[in-house]
Amino acid sequence: MTARRRARQRALDVLYEADLRNQDILEVLRNRIARGDAPTSPYTIQLVEGVAAHVTRIDELISRYAEGWTLERMPPVDRNLARIGVFELLWQDDIDPPVAITEAVELARTLSTEDSPRFLNGVLGRIADSVPPQKTT
Repeated sequence: MTARRRARQRALDVLYEADLRNQDILEVLRNRIARGDAPTSPYTIQLVEGVAAHVTRIDELISRYAEGWTLERMPPVDRNLARIGVFELLWQDDIDPPVAITEAVELARTLSTEDSPRFLNGVLGRIADSVPPQKTT
C-alpha cells in the first residue's frame, strides 16, 4: 500500500469516527493526535482538514450527483470516501482526477460493499466531469 493510500485510509478512519459519533471532524482529529494515535502523516491531516473546511459544499455535490441516493442512505464508508474523493478532485492541485477516483474506488473495494466501487466511480466521475476545480483551501 502506498503512503498516500495509507494516508487516505487514516483520513477515512477519522471521518468515519466523526460521522458515526456525530462529532466535529477536527475535534476527532485533535483527540487522535493528542492520544498519539494515527494520523501522523501530513497528507492525512491535510485531507481531514480539507474535508472539514469544505464539508458543506462537498456534501451538496455528493447529494446532487449521487443519483437515487441521499447522504443518509449511503453506507458511512462510501459517504466518507466520496468526501475525500471530492476534496481531492476539487481542491488538490497535485492529484489528477483519475487518480482521486481510482483511489476512492480501490479503498471501497477492500473496505465497503460489493457495489461501492461502481457507485463511487459513478458519483466521482460525474462530479469530475461537471464541477470545475476550486483549487483553493
